[in-house]
Amino acid sequence: MAERAGGESLLFLTDEQLRKGIEAMFFAYRGFTADPDRILQGLDYGRAHHRAIHFIHRSPGTTVSNLLSILGVTKQSLNRVLRTLIDDGLVRSEKGRVDGRERHLYLTQKGEALERQLSDAQRARMRAAYRAAGPAAVAGFRQVLEAMMDPEMRNAYNRLREGGA
Repeated sequence: MAERAGGESLLFLTDEQLRKGIEAMFFAYRGFTADPDRILQGLDYGRAHHRAIHFIHRSPGTTVSNLLSILGVTKQSLNRVLRTLIDDGLVRSEKGRVDGRERHLYLTQKGEALERQLSDAQRARMRAAYRAAGPAAVAGFRQVLEAMMDPEMRNAYNRLREGGA
């Protein structure tokens, strides 16, 4: 049985311990999104724009359907976000060479600059937290996050991690 600091067994967590973990996730997420939210607010963008920019950056040339799958939003919602990003010169859409119905998405230089600004803010927060927690905690944290993913999302995460779309 795995024991942790304080002798708490991870196999027999109480509802109270789980509640504390859930609340920590809520507050951590607020911190994680606070810096980018401040940047986005000045541009009249929201978190949906940030997520689209992030995943287009991670997989240049990704298709709209792949982005829909990763983000788990409606086509109408994604189209609104993409239309804004394209109109504002942050994303460009190219017709597929094999299938002309497909749209492949790329960040423009302006989009890359915004992505860098947003990611730099989050990397600084993550770097500080990782340093404070130490390598074992970082590995454990990643393991917990991966275990919380639905299988389909874990597959998408693994493809992205391995450099695929």
